[in-house]
This record gives sequence, structure tokens and C-alpha cells, in this order.
Amino acid sequence: MQENDNLSEIKTEEQVIIDNKELSFFEALIPVVILMAMLAYNIFFVEDQEWLGAYTNQIILVLGGAVAAVVGFFNKVSLSVMLKEVWENLRSVFVPIMILFLVGALAGTWLVSGVIPAMVYYGLQVLSPEIFLPASVIIAAVISIATGSSWTTSATVGIALVGIGTALGINPGMIAGAVISGAYFGDKMSPLSDTTNLAPAMAGTDLFTHIKYMAITTVPTIIITLIVFGIISFNIDTTGSADISNLLASIDQTFNISPWLFLVPVGVVTLILLKTKPLIALASGIVLAIIFAFVFQGTILEGLSESKFTAITNSILTDTAIITDNPKLNDLFSSGGMNGMLWTIYLIICAMIFGGIMDGIGALARITKALLTIATSIFGLFASTVLSCLGLNLIASDQYLAIVIPGKMFKQAYEDKGLAPENLSRTLEDSGTVTSVLIPWNTCGAYQSGVLGVGVGEYIGYAIFNWLSPFTTLLFAALNLKIKMLKAK
Repeated sequence: MQENDNLSEIKTEEQVIIDNKELSFFEALIPVVILMAMLAYNIFFVEDQEWLGAYTNQIILVLGGAVAAVVGFFNKVSLSVMLKEVWENLRSVFVPIMILFLVGALAGTWLVSGVIPAMVYYGLQVLSPEIFLPASVIIAAVISIATGSSWTTSATVGIALVGIGTALGINPGMIAGAVISGAYFGDKMSPLSDTTNLAPAMAGTDLFTHIKYMAITTVPTIIITLIVFGIISFNIDTTGSADISNLLASIDQTFNISPWLFLVPVGVVTLILLKTKPLIALASGIVLAIIFAFVFQGTILEGLSESKFTAITNSILTDTAIITDNPKLNDLFSSGGMNGMLWTIYLIICAMIFGGIMDGIGALARITKALLTIATSIFGLFASTVLSCLGLNLIASDQYLAIVIPGKMFKQAYEDKGLAPENLSRTLEDSGTVTSVLIPWNTCGAYQSGVLGVGVGEYIGYAIFNWLSPFTTLLFAALNLKIKMLKAK
């Protein structure tokens, strides 16, 4: 899902898993334990979570990498090997970083062009609080299936849905959880998604066998997710939310609202469906938004700066805030541009440094192999795979590695147990793909929280589909439901 969803271009055939026989399991855990301890201290004992400044999490990840490097030196790993793996990790996220910059510019230009206000304006008239959350799941799922990209889904309809829901007085964490649940369901089930292609390639099965078999656990999970969001929506407390007519009037007075503005997001989604490179599709969305800003929002641009071109440039690069006569809309109609994405980008870079050193010293392989030792039964094998995927999302900070490494490590074990390869591919997706967004320093968690403007801690409980998926796959394994065996030759 990376080129289409996580938008990374890691080449799986170039992935070399480093196994250091000098390194023990407990030594491999030392950097992880220290990293988790520092993060926990920052979360639970530092009031503003800025223990080491505004970039505390980034510094902690680098410090964790330094600890891993020391462990590596004591186990005869050269600095050049560790730096090589760090470089490979950083190179792999070059495209996602470029995407993040473009998403920042997209948010700014879509704001000043009136695209986002138009989405909010018409969305408020269609979506009521009673159906909003399940509708958000369905909308995000449809777009994600069509594009194969949860990242593109969040950067387009996700931003709009958060804006609409916030205006309705709904908790942003709930909205982000609904969007992410739908987006990752669509990502898992879309044949256009890179991870949906990657998982069967790692396990040794074909794409459509994988999708069909994955539906066995994925469909019940999304149904439960929709039911839960339906219950939440019907019992949601929106007391104190602004009257919709007042919100509509404020938007209408501030912006020149027109259905023609929807040509911009429709154009971007169309380009994605035509398999245009994400960088090109998003850049096209920015160019279109700039044109529409000059055509539809000349007054807005003049109010933001002495020059319309300066206003456009500022919307791309830095903070932009459009003031309305309704305070609820003022927070909504603001954007940080490319500058607003720097915190997220630094987090991804630091996470790749930590993950690269951990891979370079052989810690990732050692931890995964240790999990294989508990796979004495079929359920134990499934559980080991789930734990391995979760652990690698946590340690390596990238969902791609959370699929590639367990896929390579566990493939033979599944065959030895007489299990069809689609069991492994399904488990990789159920536990590797979807849980990446639940970890703040993972590329997916950092991206989604940065784009949607909602912290991982705020939406993690409401990303129901994502945290429920691993439990569903383990339940099916425990009950021996739909566990396909290899046919005897």
C-alpha cells in the first residue's frame, strides 16, 4: 500500500534481513526497553509532553538509535553497516516525505481556493450527527477501495469530513477514527493497494486468492465497526454545537461557494484512479486549486496579503488563517502549509534512524526469530505472526517492514504446519497493515495525525477497525474457523 497508500517505494527484492548471531534476544530488546521507558516517562510524567523541547519524541527516537548502536558495537557490528541500513530506510521514505510536503501545500491551497469550505458547506447540509460517523466510514472505504490509498483518502475526503464533523460538534478523535477505519478497510481490500499486493507476494499466494480469503476476517470486522459507530452516532452529545444555518451563512459570507470547486478533488481522485503517480496527482491538485483561488476567491486573497501571489505562496509554505464571524469556523479554516508538516517529517526521519540501526545490528531478525520459538501449535504460529507484525510496526516504524520481515521469516513455518500460504498473507495484513496507524512514530501514524490534525492518542480508541482486526484473526485461528490447509500431493 505504500506507493498507493503509504506511498513509499521500497523494493521488496532489495530487502535484506540482517541476522547477527553474536546478538542475543535480551540484547536486542535493550534499545526497545529504553525507548519505551523514555516515551512512557514523557507521556505520563511530563505535563506538556515536551520533556526535551518541542521535538521530544524525535530526540527520544534518536537516543534509542544511539543505544542500539552501542549494543551493535559490543556485538561486532561496524558503523558502516548500521549507516547503510539507516540510509536505506531514509531513502525508502523519500517519496512519503515529498507527499507530506505536497499535502501541506494541498491543505493550504484548498483552503484559500474555497475547496475545503465548499466541502464543509455542502457536507453540513447532507450529513447529520445521527449518521455522520458510519457515513464517514463508508465514504472513506469507497474512496480507498477505488484509489488503493488510505493516504490519498485522508488527504482529500478525510480532511473534509473532519471539518464537517467538527462543525457539527462531534469529537475530532471519533471522526478521525471513523475515517481511518474506512480508509484502511478499503486499502486492505483494494487490488490497487501495494500492501495488498505485497502480502501475498511474501507469503507465496496470488492477489485475488489473498483478497477473497482476507474478506473472511475483514468483512465481519468492518460490520462490527459500522455497528459501533452507528450506536455512538445515535447517542452522540452535540449540545452546544453551532446552529447549522449560522455556520452556512458564515461560510457563504466569507467565501464564494460554488459546486464548480469540486472539480479540484474530483480531478485528483481521477488521476489516482488512472494510476498517475501520487506526487503528480497531488501536485496537479495544488495547481488546480491555485487557478480556482484566483477565479473564485480574489477577495479572500486580497484580504490575506497585499499581493494575491504572496497570499498563494504563503498558503503553500506557511500558516494561513481565514477569519469568519463564527469562532467555531476560525480554527477549522486555518492551515500550516508545508511548514505545518515539518514536525511529522522530522518524526518519520528519526523513526527511520532508529529502525535502520535496529535492523543493521540484527535486532529485528533476532526478535522475530524468538517469536517463532513459541509457535508450537497452529494458534501459536498465528499469534507469533501477529506479535511480530505489531512489534515491527512499533520498532521499525514502517508497515512495509512489518509485512516483509515476518513474511520472509514465517513462510516456511506455515508450510511446515501444512497451512496454505493465504493464512500467512491474511495475518500479515490483519496485523501489519492496519496497526501501523496506531503508533505515533510509525510512518502511517505520523502521516494520518499530521494530515487530519488529530493526534494518535485522540483517535486510537476510535480506530475500531484497526485495533479489532488482529483480535479477529486470532479468534478465527483459536476457533479453527476458515483455516485453509495445504492439499496433500
